[in-house]
Amino acid sequence: MDTRANIQWFPGHMNKARNEVKEIMPQMDVIIEVLDARIPYSSENPMVATLRGDKPVIKILNKADLADPEMTQAWMDYFEQEDGVKALAFDDNKAADVHRIIELCKKLMPNKAESGRQIKAMILGIPNVGKSTLINTLAGRAVARTGNEPAVTKSQQLIKLDGGIMLYDTPGMLWPKVENANSGYRLAATGGIRDTAFDFDDVAGYTAEYLLQAYPELLKERYKIEELPKTDGDFFEIAGRNRGLLKKGGVVDIYRMSEILVNELRSGTIGRISLETPTMREAEEAVVAEQRIALEEKKLAKEEEKRLRRLKTRKNRK
Repeated sequence: MDTRANIQWFPGHMNKARNEVKEIMPQMDVIIEVLDARIPYSSENPMVATLRGDKPVIKILNKADLADPEMTQAWMDYFEQEDGVKALAFDDNKAADVHRIIELCKKLMPNKAESGRQIKAMILGIPNVGKSTLINTLAGRAVARTGNEPAVTKSQQLIKLDGGIMLYDTPGMLWPKVENANSGYRLAATGGIRDTAFDFDDVAGYTAEYLLQAYPELLKERYKIEELPKTDGDFFEIAGRNRGLLKKGGVVDIYRMSEILVNELRSGTIGRISLETPTMREAEEAVVAEQRIALEEKKLAKEEEKRLRRLKTRKNRK
């Protein structure tokens, strides 16, 4: 099932924030985009690529302690192939490494740094990616509200950092339309959108199907399964029975097992997992590009059909 129909992607405060970002981005020197290291592609806001022009971008792969370390490195190498893009990985121990962001901002704007002029940096990130916690660590004090629920920050704020850097914080933003259905599932699985906004069973099924292929050994160990089944439905049946999640008549409570899988993915209890790879991104973007072409052709065909109908109507009137 396509989750896009079930998800409220663009509430009012996000639309307001998007307009504010568009207005002030031309004044910025550096863009800092905070990504979820488990889903660097799906948590990447396409608006940044559209609006940044040639401004340098620092991509922070946050929550790296929850992601597959080899895949995190692969993503960093992938991002840095693009001109003007630098990538850093951060885990829970941000305080020890956070100075790297300030140093990199100064390195990317050497003229301003050497002359003592203020460097303007905008920080962006989807909801619940850990942006506010990172800001508080950068500032050395609590200046941004934090929480486990998406979309805690609702308004823009300015934060003065060491090293002559002025940080422009923005609310966590999704975007008007997620064209790649896979990204919708991954955002839901990692907590980028509220649990009430999607069908939990569908998201858990998608997650289990991926993990069965990509991380079978982690599933075996965590859920005490000697030989994994081929389908997500059979996985939930076996794992739920192993956990004793039985309803009347000995029927496995699939919904409860679904909740456990997603929550243990989010907490890292299953292990360090990445839900997408650079190769997957390339393949999925190719599919999305084909879908765009098909939709545009369909739109043009409808417009041509309307034009011909109008011509026929005029001809009949004569």
